[in-house]
Amino acid sequence: MVVFGTRPEAIKMAPLCHKLLDQKDIKTIICTTAQHREMLDQVLSIFKLTPDIDLNLMKKDQDLFDVTSNILLKMRDILKLEKPDMVLVHGDTTTTFATSLACFYMGVKVGHVEAGLRTYDINAPFPEEYNRQSTGIVADYHFAPTDLSKQNLLTEGKNKDSIIVTGNTVIDALNLVLKTIDIDKNKSKNITLRMNKLLLFDWKVTRFVLITGHRRENFGQGFLDICEAIKEIATKNPDVHFVYPVHLNPSVQKPVNKILLELDNVWLINPLDYEDFVYLLKHSYMILTDSGGIQEEAPSLGKPVLVMRDVTERPEAVEAGTVKLVGASKENIILNIDLLLNDENQYKKMSLAHNPYGDGRACDRIVKHIKEI
Repeated sequence: MVVFGTRPEAIKMAPLCHKLLDQKDIKTIICTTAQHREMLDQVLSIFKLTPDIDLNLMKKDQDLFDVTSNILLKMRDILKLEKPDMVLVHGDTTTTFATSLACFYMGVKVGHVEAGLRTYDINAPFPEEYNRQSTGIVADYHFAPTDLSKQNLLTEGKNKDSIIVTGNTVIDALNLVLKTIDIDKNKSKNITLRMNKLLLFDWKVTRFVLITGHRRENFGQGFLDICEAIKEIATKNPDVHFVYPVHLNPSVQKPVNKILLELDNVWLINPLDYEDFVYLLKHSYMILTDSGGIQEEAPSLGKPVLVMRDVTERPEAVEAGTVKLVGASKENIILNIDLLLNDENQYKKMSLAHNPYGDGRACDRIVKHIKEI
């Protein structure tokens, strides 16, 4: 059984689901908690994936207590009914934590995809660091994306035979979507038309910075500083555009709209479907983000990434030189965006650096190992 609940999980698990469904000797059940609803459904549609079980747990104004307890109770019933030999979970979401705990209570084996990422600061990011460490405690098989992730698990005392380095499945997903867009000319045409309606500049030619931001630890003063930094650098560089698909959370919407709405070269748009986002990512000049997955996707496309966090569970890209941590510091963000916009050598140094997240065959390695168990 494969269980996921959020948009990022669905993106990273969709190619693995298809690989498993193609296996005649493995019965695969797809279960979603729908911890995210609308954004999740977009991804399911893009990847043509229909869950066998949809718990549809998304409710307005839920907190972590609601989400965790609801998933735990629902998964108890599902595990009793389906009796899977193994449950695959992904990464660090509340769905992952609660599902793995339910499996532990029921004596069901857990395979943890994207295992071993660590900041070792339980509150950064919150609650993701706790979720992935807790899942790692009960997991029977750890599908680690990199050698560093494997080393983290070994340092924690995990059995070396339970750890398999696979690469990251997000590269599989990225390659699959870009290949589909390249092959399907109508699809690329329609994406271009949608982007042309949202962005009233020549985004395929003009330099633009693609921005994403939604982390809880940046709420409040952090987001105010981030927005002030974008405002200052956008005002200083009127020939450069800044494209920001704004997260729907009011804690993000309020400061972003208050500070950035009136700037001519800042484009505040609604969150994008994954295909649209990936296509925009491919045409961007650089990325400013506090997200996780984009730290893996952007280096595959040669895009420098500035991460608005003080720590990252993905230090491989920092060490490789494709990603740089800038925190939520206004001065630091301005300094580093300015450097990449105006120093060609620095830009090339980051854009040409080695991508440490694999070759796009992570799903093949995971399926191969499952069949060997």
